[in-house]
Amino acid sequence: MFTLSWCVWAQSTGTVTGSVTDPNGAAIVGARIRIENPLTGFERELLSEADGSFSIVNLAFANYVVQIEAPGFVPARKEISLRTNVPLTMVVSLRIAENIQSVEVRAFDIGALVQPEATGTQTALDASTIGKFPTQAGSRGLESVLVSLPGFAMNANGAIHPRGAHNQMTYVIDGMPISDQLTGAFANSVDPSIIENIDLFTGNVPAEYGNKVSGVANITTRSGLGSGRKFSASTQVGAAGFDTLTQLTQIAGGTDRFGYFVSANAVKTHRYLDQVSLDNLHNGGNSERMFSRFDINLGPRDLLRANLMAGRSSFELANLRSQQAAGQDQRQVLRDFSASLGWVHTLSPRATLDSTASYRTTVAQLFPSAGDTPVTAAQARHLSNISLAGRFNFVSGPHTVRAGGDYLHFPVSENFSFGITDPSFNRPGAPGFIPTLLAHDLSRGGRLFHFSGRDSGNMYTGFAQDMLKWSRFTLSLGLRYDAYRFLVHGRQLQPRVGLAYHITETGTVLRASYNRTYQTPPNENLLLSNSDASSVLVPPDVRETLGGALIRIRPERQNVYEAGLQQSVAGRASISAAYYHKDSRDMQDNDNFFNTGIIFPTALQRSRVNGAEMRAVAPVWKGLSGTLSMTHYHAVVTPPFTGGLFLGSAAIDLLSSGPFVIDHDQTLGMHGMVQYNWKKGFWTTWSIRHDSGLVSNPSDPVEVARNPDYADLLPYVNLTSNPPRVNPRTVYDFAVGYEATREGRKRWDAQFNLFNLTNQTALFNFQSIFVGTRLIEPRSAGLKVRWHW
Repeated sequence: MFTLSWCVWAQSTGTVTGSVTDPNGAAIVGARIRIENPLTGFERELLSEADGSFSIVNLAFANYVVQIEAPGFVPARKEISLRTNVPLTMVVSLRIAENIQSVEVRAFDIGALVQPEATGTQTALDASTIGKFPTQAGSRGLESVLVSLPGFAMNANGAIHPRGAHNQMTYVIDGMPISDQLTGAFANSVDPSIIENIDLFTGNVPAEYGNKVSGVANITTRSGLGSGRKFSASTQVGAAGFDTLTQLTQIAGGTDRFGYFVSANAVKTHRYLDQVSLDNLHNGGNSERMFSRFDINLGPRDLLRANLMAGRSSFELANLRSQQAAGQDQRQVLRDFSASLGWVHTLSPRATLDSTASYRTTVAQLFPSAGDTPVTAAQARHLSNISLAGRFNFVSGPHTVRAGGDYLHFPVSENFSFGITDPSFNRPGAPGFIPTLLAHDLSRGGRLFHFSGRDSGNMYTGFAQDMLKWSRFTLSLGLRYDAYRFLVHGRQLQPRVGLAYHITETGTVLRASYNRTYQTPPNENLLLSNSDASSVLVPPDVRETLGGALIRIRPERQNVYEAGLQQSVAGRASISAAYYHKDSRDMQDNDNFFNTGIIFPTALQRSRVNGAEMRAVAPVWKGLSGTLSMTHYHAVVTPPFTGGLFLGSAAIDLLSSGPFVIDHDQTLGMHGMVQYNWKKGFWTTWSIRHDSGLVSNPSDPVEVARNPDYADLLPYVNLTSNPPRVNPRTVYDFAVGYEATREGRKRWDAQFNLFNLTNQTALFNFQSIFVGTRLIEPRSAGLKVRWHW
C-alpha cells in the first residue's frame, strides 16, 4: 500500500522521501528501495534506515518507477511523477507474503514507458548511458552526447543544429543559464562526466526558458549530498589516436547535511578541431576543465547549492595545404569561468521559493602569424553574463504552478584586426573584386583594419506557467515576457501552450503545442558586426541592395507548431514521433571568417522549417538495451540579409537570389545504439550514425579541380545536385568495457573505443560561406582506465 504526500524538505531538483512499515505500522529496517526511469536507464538503490525512513535526492524532473522489497513481504511498486522541487513523500505499507520467495520484476507496465504529462518533445539521458558512449577522445564535450538525440543535424567541431537553427541552444546547469555557442572552435564545452541527467526540450519549451530556445538542455550535475559515503574518488587516464592523452580525476562525498563533488580533466591531442584537408595539418591543442558543486542542507526548510566551473583551451587552427606551405601558424586561446549560488526555501508542504545568482565570463583570443594567407587576423573578445533568477513553485490539486522573473546583464568588449596578405585574393579587376577591402590589402601597401568596441546590455523577463491535469488530459499554459535592451531595443509577449491526452488502455499519449519565441542575437562579435566602423568593409553592391551600409541585427521572432505521439510497446519499448513547423523573422545565422576561429552573427529576412523526428527506446531486458533516433528537416531561407557583416562576394549573390536551402538543411540524420551488459562486469556498446549530407557551397567543379587545396575532396561532395550537398556517410563506432567490483563497490574499470570502424572518408561541409570546409575524423582507437577508492 502506498500513500503519497508532500513533505517540507526541498532542493533545486526533485526529492523523494518516505518510510516503509508492516501492516501493523512497525518500521521495516533494511527494505530495498529501487527507483528507476526506464526511458533513460537511470537506476538507484538504497536501504531503509532503522526507523524505516529513506530519502532520495538530486532527481531530475521525470517519471519514475519505485519498487520496494523486504524479505517475507510482497513487493510494492508505484509509478510517480516529479515535475517540481516541491518534494514528494511516500508512506509504504508492505503486505506479508504467504509464500516467501524472491521476486524479480523487470518488465514495465505500459504506462511506465510513456510521459503522459509531457505536452511537447522532451528527451532525457542518464549518466549510466552517457558514460558508455563510444565518443571521440579529443575536444568533444556534451555536444557529442546531444547529437545522439532526435532533432539535431551534426556539423563540424562539435556544432549541432537544433531543428533547423544554426545554434540557438541554452544549457541550464543546476539553474545557471549558458547561451554561449559551445563548440570546440568557439567556446569550451561542458564535460559530460559531471552530468547526472540531461533533460532536453525541443518542443513546447516551458515559459521559464528564453534567450536561445531552439533547444534547451536542462542539466542536473552530480552531487555528494545523501550519497552515504563521506569520501570517494576516482582517477582515469587514457590514450587514443592522433597522440591524444586524457586525464580525469573526481572526488565526491557527503552526509544528509552536506555534499560535495569535484571534477578536473585535461586533454592533449594533435587533432583538436575537425581537419580542413585530408592531411590534418597544424591541428594540435589541449584543454583543461574543472567543476565543483557543494550542497548544504541548512535545515528542514532551506538548502544552498554553490557551483564553480572553469575551462581553458589552447589550440592551433587547422591549415589548408597552401597555408601550411606558407608557414601559417595561427593559434587560439579560450578561457571561461562560471560561479552560481542557488537557494531553495520551503514555504509550506505545497510551496517553495528558489533563486539562483550566477556569473559567467569568457575570453577568446586569436593570435596571427607571419605566414598567414590569404588573410591575417587577430582577436581579443570578452563576454560576461550576470544573471539573477527567482521562482515560486506551488502544487494544489491538479495544478503545478511555477512563476518568476529573470534579470540578465551582459557586458561585451571586442578587439579585432585583419588584413589581406595574398595578392591574388582580392585582385583589382578580377571577378568578385571588393574595392572597400583594397585599403586593407597588405600585399599592395594597405594597412590593417582595426576595430575596438565595448558596450553592455540588459534583458528583463517575467513568466508564469501551470501544468493542469484533468482526467486523461494534461494542459500546459505558459506566458513569457522579454524586454531586450542592447544595440537594438525590443520586447515580446510569448504564449506557450500544449495539450496531451493519455490513452491508458493502449499506452498512447497524443500531443500538440504552439510556442511563440523571441531569440536574442548571439553576442559573439555582435559589436563588430553592428558597428559603423565595420561598415567601411561592406561591398558597394551590398550597400546598394540594402539601401545603406549597416542594418543592426534584431531578435528573431518565431512561431513554432508541433504535433506528436508516444506509444508504449508491450511494456518493452517506447516510440515517440513528432512533426513540427517553424516560421521565423530575422532568422539568425553565423558567417565564418575565412576558416579562422572568428564568427560573425548575421540575420536573414525570414525562414521556414518543416521537420519530423522519431525516437525508439528499448529499456534493459536480459542485459540488452537500445535506442534509435531519426531526424528530418527542411530549412528554407528567404533573403535579403537583415543584419550582419558581409565581406565576401558570395554574400552579394545571396542578397539578389530568391529563397534558398540553408547549409544545415539535411534530409535524414539517424543515430542508433545497442548496449549489452554481462552480469560479470563486461559491457559493450555499438553505435551507427548516418547523415544524408548537409548543403555545400555551389562551387564550380572545374574551378575546384584546379585548386590543390580542394581538388582531392571532389569525390566526397556532389556539386551538380540541387542544392549541392556533401555525400552521405555512415559511421560505425564501438566500445567495450569492464567494471571490477568488490563488496558492491567499483574498484577499477577500463574502456576501449574504436571510432569510424570502416575508416570512411567524408565531409561535414564543403566551402560553405558560413562554416568553410571540414572532414570527419578517420578511424582511431582509444583506451581509458580508471581506479576508484
